[in-house]
Amino acid sequence: MKLIRYGQAGKEKTGVIINDKRYDTSAFGEDYNEAFFENDGLNRLAAFLKENEGKLPEVSASERLGSPVARPSKIVCIGLNYAKHAKETNAPIPAEPILFFKSTTALVGPNDDIIIPKNSVKTDWEVELAFVIGKKACYVEEADAMDYIAGYCLHNDVSEREFQLERGGTWDKGKGCDTFAPIGPWLATKDEIADVNNLRLWLKVNDKIFQDGNTDDLIFNLPKLVSYLSHFMTLLPGDIISTGTPHGVGLGFNPPVYLKPGDVVELGIDGLGTSKQHVKAYQG
Repeated sequence: MKLIRYGQAGKEKTGVIINDKRYDTSAFGEDYNEAFFENDGLNRLAAFLKENEGKLPEVSASERLGSPVARPSKIVCIGLNYAKHAKETNAPIPAEPILFFKSTTALVGPNDDIIIPKNSVKTDWEVELAFVIGKKACYVEEADAMDYIAGYCLHNDVSEREFQLERGGTWDKGKGCDTFAPIGPWLATKDEIADVNNLRLWLKVNDKIFQDGNTDDLIFNLPKLVSYLSHFMTLLPGDIISTGTPHGVGLGFNPPVYLKPGDVVELGIDGLGTSKQHVKAYQG
């Protein structure tokens, strides 16, 4: 299944994509949130779709898409998790996954605007594969880890490098600004993706390709990440885990290249669709 949420920001309705068309699932009666995933929502939704085949109202392609997952309890991200990306930033290959958080208020739809924060001069891009937790995970063994994943989605881990690296403290300062987590267009359940370890992911700015990588370059794979994270915190259903970015971020160029108002960012991952964000200045 491919799950979507659509409509006005903060008032999204639920839907699915079937044969490249959008359909409303409001009659199912639940948002795609923690309670949905915790209570076997994916299987119940699949049964609902079967029972209502041919009866669901179609959703216009002009409708805004929101994040396919309602605001989760947390967004956990992995830093420097692609070997080539670590090399371009002159960082050593991590011995263990590097963790940071994005604030849940950063979450926006896949085609919503990126707002450059007040006083920012180093706003950057990062195309990433994200996955969504399907059931409560605590001290999970690697061999069992994939059972805890509900599905996958496209994520732009927008980052302000001065805030992240030059302002002291943790990376979180440069990661959680408003609009810094465009997610979607859809959440694809695991059966939609044949091999999550071999997906092309790419990003371009103003039609110029900057990132073009593959998940086969991941240092720590998904089972490792689920297990590792679950030994430091309980992962709740609906939590979003973003797995890191391939080489080609703005920070990695000499001189660095950063986003400016008027830029257009487009990105995509095999099987997980594409998204487009227009970059705008903070207006207060």
